[in-house]
Amino acid sequence: MLRGIRPLIGATLLGLSMTAVGTLRATGGDGPASVLQHHHGATREGLYVEPALTRAAAARLHRDPAFRVPLAGPTYAQPLFWAASGPGDRDLLIAATEQNRVSVMDAATGAIVWERSVGTPVPRRALPCGNIDPLGITGTPIIDAVSRTLFLDAMTTPDGGRTKKHLVLALSLDDGAPRPGWPLDVSAAVRVGSVGFDSAVQNQRGALALLGRVLYVPYGGHFGDCGRYHGWVVGVPLDAPGRVKAWATRAEGGGVWAPGGIASDGTALFVATGNTFGVSTWADGEAVLRLRSGPTFSGQPADYFAPTDWPELDARDADLGGSGPVLIDVPDARPSRLVVALGKNGEAYLLDQAHLGGIGAAVAQRRVSEGPITTAATSYATPTGRYVAFRGRGVGCPSGQAGDVIAIRIGAAAPPTIRVAWCAAATGRGAPIATTTDGRSEAIVWVVGAEGDDRLHGFDGNTGRVVFDGGGPSDRLPGVRRFQTPILAQGRLIVAGDNALYALTTR
Repeated sequence: MLRGIRPLIGATLLGLSMTAVGTLRATGGDGPASVLQHHHGATREGLYVEPALTRAAAARLHRDPAFRVPLAGPTYAQPLFWAASGPGDRDLLIAATEQNRVSVMDAATGAIVWERSVGTPVPRRALPCGNIDPLGITGTPIIDAVSRTLFLDAMTTPDGGRTKKHLVLALSLDDGAPRPGWPLDVSAAVRVGSVGFDSAVQNQRGALALLGRVLYVPYGGHFGDCGRYHGWVVGVPLDAPGRVKAWATRAEGGGVWAPGGIASDGTALFVATGNTFGVSTWADGEAVLRLRSGPTFSGQPADYFAPTDWPELDARDADLGGSGPVLIDVPDARPSRLVVALGKNGEAYLLDQAHLGGIGAAVAQRRVSEGPITTAATSYATPTGRYVAFRGRGVGCPSGQAGDVIAIRIGAAAPPTIRVAWCAAATGRGAPIATTTDGRSEAIVWVVGAEGDDRLHGFDGNTGRVVFDGGGPSDRLPGVRRFQTPILAQGRLIVAGDNALYALTTR
């Protein structure tokens, strides 16, 4: 159902002239300006380039009171941004919520371009366990730029919660119309051997991915680990959605639930799995896995890593999959192409992308947090080195520093090393991103105090020094949920809350 909503006021809603906006666009993981997927690219680094966003300018950041696009939340999925690609096209912001409402708005005016309900969400009372109410669209959607199509997964019910269906949908970016052959009813279409897909016990929290004209959708369980769920990655060919393929963990459990979902190096898929149940022999849980197209999994040590203490992690519910894998390159390290994995056990692991190595084969490992590491991480390079920042409770912080945001520095050695570079306090449960002015300079780590102090925080990427303290009372961002991560669009930081899309500007 399409429904228009009155345009918001304010011709200068985005805080910059269109000439200035044009000069500020810089190439990122999704091409110039566009944010087509979670953390701005398939590697899940969460890095944005914005020439005007220096550390000095960051101190002037404030919320634009004229920009408050209403949403029907709760909202856990990261918003997306489509940059106009030619004459007659326009810049768009896209948001999807737990009410199964997709809203696409003109980024220059805030007016709704189209809005669509994709089904009735499932109330929490109708689920065997969980902590999201209602449950609709949770994982971050993805846009295929070639076909101008938005892909997403929605938990739906046609009868008040008795029947539960995960539907994978394909919507035209131009008007929200369903693409032919879609949606895909996952329970009806997906099976691996004797294991069928049960939508009632599967949750879809991880970000979607595209590789080789195939859409990949990860699944885990609900909060509380109820029911006989598995970790799944479902592959849906864009041009033939009926030819769906899937991979599932051999053991029950092992959910692929991290908000970052699936990372890719352009050839393979990388996923992290959680705790499995009732096994004495490793069966795909507590691991980083490399999947080939399809998806398929070789089962060979080159294509998986699990810590030696995986049985203990299973018993403690200390998932290695607490934060999805991030792919980085440290040119002077050996190996140089690395996977960063972060666990609920507080450990950071470096893995060789080319050869994950099997059980206990991390290139480097270090305890960096006193508590669980959850939500997505970000990675960035500066003249002083390669960093990865994430939420946790810092261990080994520099003297005088502490907090719930940790940055580690990856040493360019053979093998590479891990050390805690800085710790800072954001007082919340958001996921960080990083910005630089040219890819390396003026690095800033940004994180929202989600379900905490309701402020956006900015930290010097080298030292953790505060460069933006959240501003005044009018700059608060109420109703931002855990896992939520900002994006950079048209020189502004955009954050999704339960009831509104917020914009922060330096102008």
